[in-house]
Parts: sequence; C-alpha cells; structure tokens
Amino acid sequence: MLFGVLHENRQRAEIFGDDADQYDRSRPGYPDAMIDALLRGLDERPPVRVLDVGCGTGIAARQFARRGCVVLGVEADERMAAVAKGHGLEVEVSRFESWDDRGRRFDLLTAGQSWHWVDPAEGALRAADVLEPGGSVGLFWNLGSPPDQVQRAFDEVYVRLAPSTDKDSALLGSQDGERFHRAAEGLRGCRRFGEPQTASYSWDQYYTADQWLDQLQTHSDHRLLPKETIAALLAELDKVIDSFGGGFTMNYKTWLITAPRKEHT
Repeated sequence: MLFGVLHENRQRAEIFGDDADQYDRSRPGYPDAMIDALLRGLDERPPVRVLDVGCGTGIAARQFARRGCVVLGVEADERMAAVAKGHGLEVEVSRFESWDDRGRRFDLLTAGQSWHWVDPAEGALRAADVLEPGGSVGLFWNLGSPPDQVQRAFDEVYVRLAPSTDKDSALLGSQDGERFHRAAEGLRGCRRFGEPQTASYSWDQYYTADQWLDQLQTHSDHRLLPKETIAALLAELDKVIDSFGGGFTMNYKTWLITAPRKEHT
C-alpha cells in the first residue's frame, strides 16, 4: 500500500492495541532536544496546553507532562488509551478527524508516529481549528538504521521469509521522505499555517535480541503477517542478532515537521 493512502487502511491503523502493554514497554521515546525545540517560545503561556493526536499509550505525552505541560491525548484505540490513562494521562477515545473539541484550544498539537494514520488535508484543517493563534503543530517520527552488516543480514531473512513486508517500514531502515512531504503539503494546503519546517535529531539505542524482537512485533506490517511467518521470522532474526554478539546499536533519526498557526486566518 502506498504511504499516501496509509491512513485509509484501518486494519493496520487499529491493530496496535492487540497488545498495548507490549507496545508501551518496547517502543522508544523521543530525544529531549526535540521536546526542547517544540516548547521553545511557548514558555510565556504557562502551563503549555498540548493536544497529543494519536497518543497511543502516551509515550510522547508523558515526556511533555514531565515538562509541566497540561496534556490531553486523542486516541482511536480504546485499548491503547487505557494504558495511557493508567499512566495518569487524560485521553479521549476518537479519531482526530471526528473528535469533538468542545471549544477547547491548545498551544501545541503533537503527533508522534501517528500523523500518517490521519488524513493529511483534513487533519491540518482540524489542527488549525484547535490551536490558538500563534500556537504550533509538531509532527514527528523515529526512523531507524541498524549497522550496515546487521541490516544486510536482516534483509536476507526478510527476502526469504517476508518479501511482501512494506518497503516504507521505518523498522527496516526505510528513510523514505514521502511521509514528511505529505504531512507538509497538508499543512501548506490548508493555508492556515506558516511554511512547514523540517528538522532531525540523531541518537542511538542499544537492543538485545529480546528487546528488538519485542519491538518488532508492535509494528503493523509485522503484526499482520501470518502466524507461521512471524514465528519463523522471529526465530531467524534471533539467530542473526546472536551472530553479532547478542545485540546491536540502532541509530535513530527523529524527524520533526513544525508549522506555526497563523495569527489571522
């Protein structure tokens, strides 16, 4: 499926809650430098009001809450939302496009690993509706790259066992910029935001085999594989990681798209 219509694939969009606890424990967070950048300039509005779209289990939302922000999450999957609520977050269960804002307004709208599940044009319009003039939107994704030797060994396994796995998979090292282009075009097209800006933040995370395979199973393109295929894939990838000493360091780049809501629209 082309990335441009990924938000229409509700089977993939709504599969994460099948094991929300696994998602919560294994998915990485986001670099502090990015959080700093998103909050910069908003310190004159304490406390900063954040709307986290597609908040999932609250991984990003908790980072903003720890900075003193007042955070409201919107999450389509009630199972994911339940985990976020268990962390003390306020979450409303709804798709963002049909969410009832009840007149509430925010200083910052965020979406971590989730904006590609939102219609980019409709989502931009809704974002403009709920942001205060001068507020901003921040859309961000973690894209990872294993070491070259590890990546080549992984590729050999996928070619044999799961050749149909989506080529836009951030888990498999895809650096396809189409998701950023479409997000930016949605913001630009609604004419209620300033020119979108893109930034990236590099950081590393070490994974043992168990940690990597745990995270792998939270990605929608892997969760939809037949049971026998994912079982074989996990077994072979475990062998690969064992051959590299039982773990490897993943280089992540967190890509961020920001745009200010215009004062007058």
